[in-house]
Amino acid sequence: MSPRLRRFASSPRRGDAPGGPAEPVPRVPWTRPPHRHEQTTRRTTMKKQTARGLMAATLLAGVAGAAQAHTGHGTSSLFEGLVHPFGPDHLLAMVAVGVWSVSALPANKAWQGPAVFLLALIASATLGMLGVTVPYLEHGVSLSVVMFGAMLLLAGRASVPPAVGLGLIAAAASLHGLAHGSETPESGFAGYAIGFLLTTAVLHLGGVGIGLGIRRWLAERSGWVLSGLGAMLSAAGLYLFGQLA
Repeated sequence: MSPRLRRFASSPRRGDAPGGPAEPVPRVPWTRPPHRHEQTTRRTTMKKQTARGLMAATLLAGVAGAAQAHTGHGTSSLFEGLVHPFGPDHLLAMVAVGVWSVSALPANKAWQGPAVFLLALIASATLGMLGVTVPYLEHGVSLSVVMFGAMLLLAGRASVPPAVGLGLIAAAASLHGLAHGSETPESGFAGYAIGFLLTTAVLHLGGVGIGLGIRRWLAERSGWVLSGLGAMLSAAGLYLFGQLA
């Protein structure tokens, strides 16, 4: 062995302990770099989330702007419209519409119940604002809660024909709309209408969520659950009716 090789062999190597063997160099685990498709999917997801946020912000801004775009139509009328449907008769009826639509209509037509209610509601509220009314309006609103309870009870046992159910929903919504319209605040109808329509839509969505929950987690007992809810709803409606007598 040449002197140069002898010196190289005798010199300590990197990682060697003095007078001992070399320690193994730790290996860094290899991770697969993200695939191009995964990167594209992540970017697409982020774009969708951003777009949804912008759409929500635009919707809120549009609602606020529409409420204040008319002289005298300020946020007070919008607020009154938002809180008005939280009366017990309106609240119970609107939630019941969502529950019934999911339970009694085909899955691809569950939106029809809330849509019919909202359309009839705004049309009749406009008439109510113009002074149109019917005798014993509040009594009719309370009895609509009894009717929705009966519809839920039948949905758990025997199906109500969709056309009949939607017709009953439109009739009940007309009573609720006349009640809303007759209580239009002095600050104006536009903001008030936007408010109660938004709250009504949210209550419908809540009912849809309840109906989907019953279908998913209580599928085997959904008939009994719907019948029980219907019975309680009808009892609540009769109680509200009795308070008006």
